[in-house]
Amino acid sequence: MKHIVILISGTGSNMAAIVRAAEREDWAARLGARVAAVISNRPDARGLQTAQEAGIATAVVDHRQHADRAAFDAALRAEIDRHQPALVVLAGFMRILTPGFVAHYAGRIVNIHPSLLPAFPGLHTHQRAIDMRCRVAGATVHQVTAELDHGAILAQAAVPVLPGDTADTLAARVLTQEHLIYPRAIAELLSKG
Repeated sequence: MKHIVILISGTGSNMAAIVRAAEREDWAARLGARVAAVISNRPDARGLQTAQEAGIATAVVDHRQHADRAAFDAALRAEIDRHQPALVVLAGFMRILTPGFVAHYAGRIVNIHPSLLPAFPGLHTHQRAIDMRCRVAGATVHQVTAELDHGAILAQAAVPVLPGDTADTLAARVLTQEHLIYPRAIAELLSKG
């Protein structure tokens, strides 16, 4: 069985979409895969409760309990590796990972970013798209590399930027697309491996 470990920092809405898709599409039978664990860097992340209610193992590796980024990444890696992951999925995980961490999971770690990469890597993507008067915005599923928001693109979805949009209204429309493309991209990736 291929184990998927999902990393979150907050509500875990993308994690929940992945879990629902895995159940609905019977990834265990069809792909030989299951969500084995959900790990957060924040003990108060609401997504942990969602995962627990779905019967998924959870853990917290609080970044504030570690002296530096390397120490946090080492602790996080140890917790992830307990589950022998075929795939590590960043789903609203709001920490920049060290190159060594990324190298450890090379080819097995994916992220979703709320822009049409390569446009607007980093933070505040929706406001930046509005400020640049973009006509479309969207989301990108990509392989994670040591360079932030720069890995190979696995899937994208576009939404129009509407007159009067705020960062919040645009973010809400993009998020609905994230919930569709992330599970599809993960299933496709698992079907190849």
